[in-house]
Amino acid sequence: MKTYLITGGAGFIGVNTADFFLKRGEKVIIFDNLSRQGTSENLKWIQERYPDQLEFIPGDIRSDLDDLNAAVKKSDYILHLAAQVAVTTSVTNPREDFEINALGTFNVLEAMRLANPDAVLLYASTNKVYGGMEDIKTHEMNGRYEYIDMPYGISETRLLDFHSPYGCSKGAADQYVRDYHRIYGLKTIVFRQSCIYGIRQFGVEDQGWVAWFTIASLLNQPITIYGDGKQVRDVLFIEDLINAYDSAFQQINRTCGQIYNVGGGSEHQMSLRELLAFLESFLGKKIPHTFSDWRPGDQPVFVCDIRKAELNFGWKPQISVEQGVEKLYGWVKDNMHLFSHLLRQEKGNVQSEMSKTAETVSVE
Repeated sequence: MKTYLITGGAGFIGVNTADFFLKRGEKVIIFDNLSRQGTSENLKWIQERYPDQLEFIPGDIRSDLDDLNAAVKKSDYILHLAAQVAVTTSVTNPREDFEINALGTFNVLEAMRLANPDAVLLYASTNKVYGGMEDIKTHEMNGRYEYIDMPYGISETRLLDFHSPYGCSKGAADQYVRDYHRIYGLKTIVFRQSCIYGIRQFGVEDQGWVAWFTIASLLNQPITIYGDGKQVRDVLFIEDLINAYDSAFQQINRTCGQIYNVGGGSEHQMSLRELLAFLESFLGKKIPHTFSDWRPGDQPVFVCDIRKAELNFGWKPQISVEQGVEKLYGWVKDNMHLFSHLLRQEKGNVQSEMSKTAETVSVE
């Protein structure tokens, strides 16, 4: 039995990954301050499923260093997911964004270096480290935007160009994780992730446009499309991401010190309009939505080249876009009581809060 420490483990990605390892008979430590909406519900769900194998440590990677060091010391594998995830939030509060993403990651690395240098750490970075990529040529075809001369998408050789405080904080952490392998010999891996979606994703805040559109369509909440809706992203269902984590951990002799783009790739991409069409087919009716101006820095296309991951550790997505959206839709539909409960917890005017949510949703 191995021990997996998951920082931010009560979040959407963390709790699904915890479930995967616990189901296999491993021990999991969740380290989370439960500050994000939906994390308390996720924690309750996973604790009820695995009361004996799961350890929960309430803590903050910025300040609870003794607890963090203790958790790192007894772990074989560390999945570092704890983060501030929204570009817009980073603009309004850049100090907090820096302290969570950059300083928090530094604290995790130092805990590993000093307390458990034999552990393996995988860091969830972001495609935002590549910046706006204004030099990449795109065109419109079949009602969506596409790259003109990059059939496989953006590779890891693309120059970094941190844009926004979020891009800077995540990018700094990305490079720290890589350099702690080079300087200190730690076994670290970086995943630059694109648009992850799936079950237990409480997208009533800034946790992703696929989840938000799905939830809003079922709750009859207003949906605003910023731009023309022809923007395209490669999307990756949570089960495929978890399989990538597991494969990279198990093949650390090949993945150690490496950086990988991990997303849907060229075969799993979708536009905003296409997502609405999927949801309309499930609902059997049109989904009302409005359009607003493009947001600063919003790319018409982002698709990552995932061939390095397939070459190095044999991973590629298995769940199609249609299958993934249908799985998410079914889960949201079956758990409407959870979302209704979360909405009742919102302070102030619900309509105002949901509009604010639509503005801060991340389109990674």
